Amino acid sequence: MIAPDQAQQEIQAWHQRLIRALEQAHEAQAKDTASAGASTPDQRITIGNRLQLRVFTPEQERSTPVLIIYSMVNRPSILDLTAQRSWLRPLLEAGHPVYLTDWQEPCGADRFLSLDDHLEHSIGGAAQCVRDRHAGHPPNILGICQGGTLALCLASTHAHLVNRIVNLVTPVDFHTPGDQLSRLVQQIDFERIINTLGNVSAHWLNAVFIALKPYRLLGQRYLDFPEIADNPQAVEDFVRLERWMYDSPNQPARALAQFATDFYQRNALTQGTLRLCGKTIELDKVSCPILNIYAEHDHLVPPAAAQALGKHIASANYQEICFAGGHLGVFISRRAQSELVPQALSWFAATRK
Repeated sequence: MIAPDQAQQEIQAWHQRLIRALEQAHEAQAKDTASAGASTPDQRITIGNRLQLRVFTPEQERSTPVLIIYSMVNRPSILDLTAQRSWLRPLLEAGHPVYLTDWQEPCGADRFLSLDDHLEHSIGGAAQCVRDRHAGHPPNILGICQGGTLALCLASTHAHLVNRIVNLVTPVDFHTPGDQLSRLVQQIDFERIINTLGNVSAHWLNAVFIALKPYRLLGQRYLDFPEIADNPQAVEDFVRLERWMYDSPNQPARALAQFATDFYQRNALTQGTLRLCGKTIELDKVSCPILNIYAEHDHLVPPAAAQALGKHIASANYQEICFAGGHLGVFISRRAQSELVPQALSWFAATRK
């Protein structure tokens, strides 16, 4: 047993570490870390109604351009959290011009934009823009989570706009066992929500995600926070990740309802009944090379949900990698930088079309 005096000393020491860590976090926030790694785009191009395409130019262009199709429910700063934890910088260092989708806050009228609008005019428009800027060569695609799902839809409807794909933690089968998010979404009447509320608040959506893993995201994370006191880099990383976790854009009502209904509730992508842009999305017609990276302990995209791609894809050049970590670990862990980034770069290094 721990003696009462010892317990009191340990509690007091924990409080002191917490105070120091909070003070250091305040100082880190005051240093304006909002750039999340400080990579600055050379240009911003407006595509469609609510998409900005951030353009990053390498010092020496020597590789195929990469279009990063990011999820619509978060901001892309996690891809360049720090110089040591970045997917963006290695691409630039390898000579790839990088185009990053950055979804802007929806205005009131955007509540009526469908998922078709986002795929055809925003994502398709971005891919066409990159193709036009690079002598007609289609870009490589880096698809992030929901963005990877939409990248597959783009490859089905606009094959000429896609060269090769690397997908990170991308759901394909939305009805796999153990998919907590899917089970939760089945019970939500999205039509009633959007008819009542219009565009969906990011705070509401964040609460849904936190509900999937409340102790880890609300309890353990903050109980462990004092342990990084006096480690400036760790504190700065913590502040940046906090900003990313809770700084999400609101969601355009119609597009969110359509994605939730067609993908999560109906599982239409794997059933072959999904229609977007007037076409049926047929995974068995997607023939471009695909590298599919998923996480073994992912609570948002279970491994089986991502692995399902291999059962439905037509590409003869398909590979998958199981990463021994969680959803966020794919983006910010040191092992991801040493294991996953080099394999993605190797995949993109193949000869362009």
